[in-house]
Amino acid sequence: MGQHTVDKIGGTSMSDYRSVRDNIIFKPAGTEDLYQRVFVVSAYGGITDKLLEHKKSGDAGIYAHFAKDRNQSGWREAFDETRQTMLDINRDLFGESELLKKANDFLAARLDQAQEALEDLSRLCSHGHFAIDEHLATVREMLASLGEAHSAWNMANLLKRDGVNAVFVDLTGWNASAHMSLDERIVESFNDVDLATQLPIATGYAHSETGLMTTFDRGYSEMTFSRIAVLTQAREAIIHKEFHLSSADPRLVGEDKAVPIGRTNYDVADQLANLGMEAIHPKAAKGLRQSKIALRVKNTFEPEHSGTLITGDYISDAPCVEIIAGSRGVYAVELFDQEMAGEIDAFDMGVLKVLNQLGAHIIAKDINANSITHYLAANLKTLKRVLRMLSEEFPEAEITQRKVAIVSAIGSDMKTTGMLASAVKAISEQNVNVIAMHQSMRQVDMQFVVDEEDYEVAIRSLHKELVESHNHGRAICLAS
Repeated sequence: MGQHTVDKIGGTSMSDYRSVRDNIIFKPAGTEDLYQRVFVVSAYGGITDKLLEHKKSGDAGIYAHFAKDRNQSGWREAFDETRQTMLDINRDLFGESELLKKANDFLAARLDQAQEALEDLSRLCSHGHFAIDEHLATVREMLASLGEAHSAWNMANLLKRDGVNAVFVDLTGWNASAHMSLDERIVESFNDVDLATQLPIATGYAHSETGLMTTFDRGYSEMTFSRIAVLTQAREAIIHKEFHLSSADPRLVGEDKAVPIGRTNYDVADQLANLGMEAIHPKAAKGLRQSKIALRVKNTFEPEHSGTLITGDYISDAPCVEIIAGSRGVYAVELFDQEMAGEIDAFDMGVLKVLNQLGAHIIAKDINANSITHYLAANLKTLKRVLRMLSEEFPEAEITQRKVAIVSAIGSDMKTTGMLASAVKAISEQNVNVIAMHQSMRQVDMQFVVDEEDYEVAIRSLHKELVESHNHGRAICLAS
């Protein structure tokens, strides 16, 4: 195991360079050494949404416009708007200086080449022998890489200006002469980096021969972060966010009631990821867990706080709920067919085929004798396509949809009698109707499906009953 850490900085934090520099770079976690760290950075907040599509609303960015109709002006207008936004970021960071010119020259070179590639591809695919669909995955990868190249180059050069021996590690494969695997690219890129005297700033996007986004889509930077930690044998992996990993959203339950979590395990992190809370992508967490590398989640704006330590073997001293979390804007899609009884597998496989094809994220599902309900985190556009394709696949079935919310109680050990009953009682006392509920044998989470308007009430009632009443205001499962 190495002496160094691998640190990931999210897009919202990256947009505040001064706080990143003062709270992270100049205040190393648990050591006085400015070096012996690798930084993996995301694009600035909102930039990847402009390059691809908005992560939550689905509003089109450059990629979505190009994929829909490359012959229309939408993608060019989106490109010009994104270019200006990125140049504005440069001006804010560098001011009127010689370094601003260098930053703009670097950015312009990437953007110009990318735009030329899109124009060339558009012309090429106007011929009948070339199908645009065969190239869209590559287009998506290329556009995504622009955001991280922009932020990583900027950060490395800003830190150099501020007296740090930072180096830009470009994993994007831009203009590379050969394709290679993700692991090969990382190993090659770090071969000449001296962690004792240099501070590498690596792009969160890394190009690989199989395509990182094909498997991980918008979770690609977490996979890059994880593989760097594993391959360089880091002693710890650290994610810097703009908030603490807390017992609940402080905005919902109150700043005085939500408490930071000191310790938890990768099981809990997986449950949070399933709900759309960005602790870490499950496949990225898997590599860290297998290599026995602990993950620490820290708040960028409270550098003195030790944050949340996540390990594979942690179990709370006593059964308890560590986090109340949830997801609103979930669509419950129910398929009912009398013919399903005894043939459930065929129906289930058919539904899953449609959902996988459209990339609809499944949070949970219910199955009984003649119906299957999937709870989907998807935008309205995707939902409409799901309903249309399911109707075509199962013309005799009755298909209904309903907008709901899912509220979940999560903990590393919840195996105790009466916890589920207490949770249901707490919700029902607030006159909240539980539409459905789920608890698996592993007993690391309980999920309650409620009407969307009851989401906040359900969060507060569960937190009060399962966390506050047992916690008495102290930080939960404190790290040693």
